[in-house]
Amino acid sequence: MKLKDLRPFVPSKDYEQSKAFYLALGFNLEEAGPDLCILIKDQCTFFLQRYYNEEFASNLMFQLVVYDIDDVMTVISSVTNIEMKHSPIKNEPWGKVIYLWGPAGELWHITELNR
Repeated sequence: MKLKDLRPFVPSKDYEQSKAFYLALGFNLEEAGPDLCILIKDQCTFFLQRYYNEEFASNLMFQLVVYDIDDVMTVISSVTNIEMKHSPIKNEPWGKVIYLWGPAGELWHITELNR
């Protein structure tokens, strides 16, 4: 089996707010229907859906591996019109990480690995 891509479906409590959140982070958006869009950044994509389940959303986590975590912190810090709940950069034995919570409660582990 050879994989090509893995594209999760991310819930939104407020669909328009979630779209604005991801656009502010630098994702591009392609509409895929009235209740679904695809968010794209470099080679990474995921679906954002107009669907919300609190228990699911608050337990949903992703790891987004980046080349330069300082660059990510600059992007997050420059967003002024949307609330960005996040941790400072944390050093771990395997690399650095920022925890960023999306508008529906989804948690992004934005990671720069040591290797």
